[in-house]
Amino acid sequence: MTTMESLIGLVNRIQQACTKLGDYGGSDNNTFSSLWEALPSVAVVGGQSSGKSSVLESIVGRDFLPRGSGIVTRRPLVLQLHKVDDGEREYAEFLHRQGRKITDFAVVRQEIQDETDRVTGKTKQISPIPIHLSIYSPKVVNLTLIDLPGLTKVAVDGQPESTVEDIETMVRSYVEKPNCIILAISPANQDIATSDAIKLSREVDPTGERTFGVLTKLDLMDKGTNALDVLEGRSYRLQHPWVGIVNRSQADINKNVDMIIARRKEVEYFETSPDYGHLASKMGSVYLAKLLSQHLESVIRARIPSITSLINKSIEELESEMDHLGRPIAVDAGAQLYTILELCRKFERVFKEHLDGGRPGGDRIYNVFDNQLPAALRKLPIDKHLSLQNVKRVVSEADGYQPHLIAPEQGYRRLIEGALSYFRGPAEASVDAVHFVLKELVRKSIGETEELRRFPTLQAELSAATNEALERFREASKKTTIRLVDMESSYLTVDFFRKLPQEMERAGNPAQSTNPAQPSNPSNRSGPNPNEDRYGEGHFRRIGSNVSSYIGLVSDTLRITIPKAVVYCQVREAKQSLLSYFFTQIGKKEAKQLSQLLDEDPTVMERRQQCFKRLELYKAARDEIDSVSWIR
Repeated sequence: MTTMESLIGLVNRIQQACTKLGDYGGSDNNTFSSLWEALPSVAVVGGQSSGKSSVLESIVGRDFLPRGSGIVTRRPLVLQLHKVDDGEREYAEFLHRQGRKITDFAVVRQEIQDETDRVTGKTKQISPIPIHLSIYSPKVVNLTLIDLPGLTKVAVDGQPESTVEDIETMVRSYVEKPNCIILAISPANQDIATSDAIKLSREVDPTGERTFGVLTKLDLMDKGTNALDVLEGRSYRLQHPWVGIVNRSQADINKNVDMIIARRKEVEYFETSPDYGHLASKMGSVYLAKLLSQHLESVIRARIPSITSLINKSIEELESEMDHLGRPIAVDAGAQLYTILELCRKFERVFKEHLDGGRPGGDRIYNVFDNQLPAALRKLPIDKHLSLQNVKRVVSEADGYQPHLIAPEQGYRRLIEGALSYFRGPAEASVDAVHFVLKELVRKSIGETEELRRFPTLQAELSAATNEALERFREASKKTTIRLVDMESSYLTVDFFRKLPQEMERAGNPAQSTNPAQPSNPSNRSGPNPNEDRYGEGHFRRIGSNVSSYIGLVSDTLRITIPKAVVYCQVREAKQSLLSYFFTQIGKKEAKQLSQLLDEDPTVMERRQQCFKRLELYKAARDEIDSVSWIR
């Protein structure tokens, strides 16, 4: 195989592989689609009945395209020709029927018609959805040709009024691409100035750099006339030479004249023609195919650096996406268990980053301690509990039938115990608030662990296991914080209450003699009567004030100890043993159960498979380009 055939065949194979992988005609990946567009192809453009189909069949050497009057080509036909070694079997294969090798080209023609009707219906409407056909033959050159619907000026019966504009828009979408080579087909028996193909190519390729002019139906021109002005570039000059083609006559088509015989007749026509004999070596479908191949080779060589760069970029993106999607999972139980444990460790790292400040969210726990807990303590109804009326009631009920003598100790205890019971609410609320934050951080961490996204079943199991663990931590934390409150109730600070009798005594009789043996003289008292004040409002206000001071002392203590207990029982445990029980259970599972945990989302599996195929395609393309690009 020559260097030219190698280069063009390589491009053909890349285009074909891109097509099979969905990177052409509807792909949502711009990078992959741009690879197709970076590769040169040949678009066949012409008006209806200009002879486009005959030119294609002459290049292929097979009669395989539908024929008829009016608009026959109603969908783009992407035709990829692959040259095979002499003696190999000739066959065709459609993309929509991959694996089915068709050797009867009459069947190919019918399949094109059926596939067109499948999308457009048995009408004359058009569709931009291409049909992809590959032909493998020793008689062809490596080419990718795109047969487009014929340009027209009037919509026929059965077509919407927009058909004319729709066809032109479709054709433009192909020929406007800078890597598209335009094969402009014009019939020789019509004025070249009215050629639809030339008019359109002039608009999208004003320099004529990408346009090859083809004149068909030279044998149908009026006697005494010829197309030399066009073929020799005097009527309309292009950068590339015009090529004349003599198609099979309708009689030959009806008789199923072999394409090899038709090619021979075409060569004889030019060689024996008095008008075109001097151009015979540069006329005909065989020469056109070689001309296009030579031009393709030069274009490909010029595009190799940019194509290689684009392929390398695609490989990098695909490898990055493969890393993101994860590699395929091993089938043995040991490897699966290792994979699960690794995924869990990655989740734990993300979760700890949230707690420790590497990611947002952990600060919400501090907010519970710094704002929510103090606010809840301030809102406790302590003032109502220590109102004068309630203090009188509690003290009186505690005294029973015999009023207290010096200080109402039982009253104090009841008032303090009642006040401290209010602290249970903020303690439990702090536990619940931190529990909610931890649950939310677990949920976010599972979602942010990219490697877990491919395993929805494992995500669900992990979520359930962490929630169970957090519930256990919450229960332990509640018990601990409630114990802190109960501890304050069960044992009061003695030093605080030992001061109370002395203070009351000094307040009641500051001038009283310190000699216990000397009887007191009521007439010598300079202060108020203690018996009157002991059961007066001032007495109960002092009790309420003393209890309020003590409750303030306890509140300051609990404001410090409750966060310590919550962090120790919940946050610390979540960091150290969130998945401990889960790991124990995982180690007991059978191979089938482990496999179920690693049951991937089908969309992820499909995406990985597509990426893998594309990666193989681009690596193979890069290797092939490297192997032929240096040859001159």
